[in-house]
Amino acid sequence: MEFKDRVIARMRQLNLSATDISKLTGVSKATVSFWVNGTNGAKGKNLLALAKALECSPDWLSDGTGSAGSGEDSAPGTSTADLVAQMLASKAGKNLSEKAREMMLAAAVEADNPDAINPDYLPASFGNLRPRQEEILIPQYDVRGAMGHGQVPADYNEAVRNLVVREEILREKGVTYTSPTALAMITGWGQSMEGTINDKDLVIVDRGINEFIGEGIYVVTWHQELYIKRIMRLDEDHYRLISDNQHYENQTARIDDVTIHAKVLLIWNAKKA
Repeated sequence: MEFKDRVIARMRQLNLSATDISKLTGVSKATVSFWVNGTNGAKGKNLLALAKALECSPDWLSDGTGSAGSGEDSAPGTSTADLVAQMLASKAGKNLSEKAREMMLAAAVEADNPDAINPDYLPASFGNLRPRQEEILIPQYDVRGAMGHGQVPADYNEAVRNLVVREEILREKGVTYTSPTALAMITGWGQSMEGTINDKDLVIVDRGINEFIGEGIYVVTWHQELYIKRIMRLDEDHYRLISDNQHYENQTARIDDVTIHAKVLLIWNAKKA
């Protein structure tokens, strides 16, 4: 039985639809469809969220080891942190590095308590980045934006791992967001948005925005490739994907083919003095 078969089996047992899974895990319907049709598997935080939604252990869902769930090893209502602890104690968890285990525990606690920062599970990389009052910790986003042909080179590196910023700075710049925990950042790559977002500029995004809310710059997947593009709605069925660099052609995309992951709020331009 493959990953997709285990997902489908649990969905049927629990009478859950793809829409239900999308809501329970916080991922897009497109991502759920990739899981169900076998295009992609779930990893990291997504695996934990999916296991919790399907009321099964992450290791069973990932590689078929352990129990399928149904109240045997992971009862409904079990916290994400508990599920992660189960996985780390399993055979699959023993193959992870200490850093990976630490990051997964931190992610699990964050999933259970999205508005809290638990120093007991704070990864070492966050050790000196504990926000004080009126400050926000903006973590690196796990989806990388490619501003060009939808591809990220193998040697792509994030310019900044994590950032602590005072809320008043964001307010002064007129930045509004759905919630502090929805803020994340990626490093742009390519030239198609040059002039607005240059190569390797730091981009702060709002992951709480997963639908078109008006013309602006979004992080999107189109035909399974990732882009940062300015989006304008043409009609009921189409978006216009706009490249701010005039040397690149704009493209028309069917709305049903575009998945919005986040909205770009702020470009932190790094210019040589």
